[in-house]
Amino acid sequence: MAASRAAAPQPAYVLHQHDWSESSLILDLFTRGQGRVVAAAKGAKRPYSQLRAVLLPFQRLNVSLGKLPEGAEVQNLRHAEWAGGMALPQGAALFSGFYLNELLMRLLPRHDAHPVLFDAYAQTLPALAGDEPTVEAALRAFELVLLRETGSLPDLHLATLTQQPLRADRRYALRGEAGVIESADEVALEAAALVGLQAALEHGSLAALQQACTGTLPALKQQLRALLHYHLGSPALRTRQVMRDLQQLP
Repeated sequence: MAASRAAAPQPAYVLHQHDWSESSLILDLFTRGQGRVVAAAKGAKRPYSQLRAVLLPFQRLNVSLGKLPEGAEVQNLRHAEWAGGMALPQGAALFSGFYLNELLMRLLPRHDAHPVLFDAYAQTLPALAGDEPTVEAALRAFELVLLRETGSLPDLHLATLTQQPLRADRRYALRGEAGVIESADEVALEAAALVGLQAALEHGSLAALQQACTGTLPALKQQLRALLHYHLGSPALRTRQVMRDLQQLP
C-alpha cells in the first residue's frame, strides 16, 4: 500500500491540530498524494521550532511523512515548509474556511487520495475573501466537487430513477436516498440549471462551475445542504452552528 511507504515531499494543508504533549502536536493533514492523513509533529510547540510558524490552517505546505507502521494510524511529520498562500482569513471568510475543513474531515476516509478535490480546495480558499455572491458560489462549487469525488453526487442531467434526460418544463430536487427527482418544492431547481452544473463538472473547470452556481444560489444551497446532511448522518455542522450563534448575538 502507498500509505505504508515513506512518502516523497508533497503539497498539503493543515485541516486540524491538537496537543499531543507539552511539546508536540497531532495534525490532520489534507495531502495531494495520500489524501487525509494524521501526523505527529514532534517538538512543534517548542519556542525554537521552525514548525511553529508553518503549521497554520489555509497555508499551502510541502510536507515529508515517515512510514506508516503496520496497524498504526499516525505517521511522523519529518519536514514541513511553507509553499505559498494567502493571509489567514478573517471574519466570515475564516468560518467558511473552517467549514471546508470540517467537510473534508468528516467525509473523506484516511489515505484515500483525491488530487482533483485537493486542487479545488486550493482554488477555493482565495475566493473566500470575495464578496458574498462570490463566496457563496465558491462554497457551492466546492460542495459539488466534494460530493462527486466521494461518489455521493448523482448525475445531475438525468432523472435518477429512470435514467432519462431531465425535462425542460419540470423542476427537480436532490435527495440522498433517491438522487434527482421531480419536485414542486419552491427550492427545487430548474432542469437547465442542473444540466449546466453537470456540464461544468464534466468540463473540470472550477471557475466554470462557480459561474454555473451563481444563477441558482439560494435554491442550490438548500439542496446541497440537505444532501450533505444525508451523507454526514447528522443535521448540523459545528462551524455552521457557531456561525448561527454569533449571528444571534446582539
